Amino acid sequence: MTAVLALASSLLWGLADFGGGLLTRRIPALTVVVVSQTVAALVLGVIVLLTGAWREAGPQLWFAVAAGVAGPAAMFAFYKALALGPMGVVSPLGSLGVAVPVGVGLVLGERPGLLQAAGILVAVAGVLLAGGPELRGAPVQRRAVLYTLVAAVGFGTVMALIAEASSTLNGLFLALFVQRLANIAVGGTSLLVSVRRGGAALPPAAEGGSGVVLAALPSLAFVGLADVAANGTYALAAQNGPVTVAAVLASLYPVVTALAARGLLKERLLAVQAVGAGLALLGTTLLTAG
Repeated sequence: MTAVLALASSLLWGLADFGGGLLTRRIPALTVVVVSQTVAALVLGVIVLLTGAWREAGPQLWFAVAAGVAGPAAMFAFYKALALGPMGVVSPLGSLGVAVPVGVGLVLGERPGLLQAAGILVAVAGVLLAGGPELRGAPVQRRAVLYTLVAAVGFGTVMALIAEASSTLNGLFLALFVQRLANIAVGGTSLLVSVRRGGAALPPAAEGGSGVVLAALPSLAFVGLADVAANGTYALAAQNGPVTVAAVLASLYPVVTALAARGLLKERLLAVQAVGAGLALLGTTLLTAG
């Protein structure tokens, strides 16, 4: 069950990243974050009320608040890195965030078997290669590498925190709701600061303005809800099995994003990406067999 839930997280995160990436071609990235997370918060708010999940409030919700703060900060650092360096460098390095939850699992005493350890190494190598690393070309700015590593730590921290934010299903609904509220607070503040500094919250009027956002609401809702579902399935996976296994399997989302781009946008996979996808599949097989 841990493997199934963690792989579901990868699928959902991969599709959310793919959808979010498409939307940011037409809508400012911070607006995509704020609107998609607001839709998700509204849906979760209804679920919390209907299930009585608000009764599960307790100190553990601070983990959800921290995850909600770390998520937008990591995404901001990731976007800054993409603006400074090539995606072929930024994307693979960003995947290194898996080291955070895996490290937490090891500190807590988890010791994967030989087959699982091999699966972890193979799967992580597959994820790095699936990003299409650029091994040659112009030197990458140090700031780009720094921002990427900050983003990676942030993404990994979110995975580690959300797994600790609840111990029951209703508690998980509440934790995800609180996480979304923190996402909106941080993202909304960042958007406001950006606008005051001359940034745009909407596409140019010549390109449709607010009408573009309204027309994209179904897609924005999908991105927000897929992200919520991914966080939820990962939390359940980490609570019901080894964190080291759940974290690695849930971190295969770059492979999903690359395959979605290949299947839906007809983007050509680089040879290194195809090899990475194959290694990720092999690593998954070893992890689930172990």
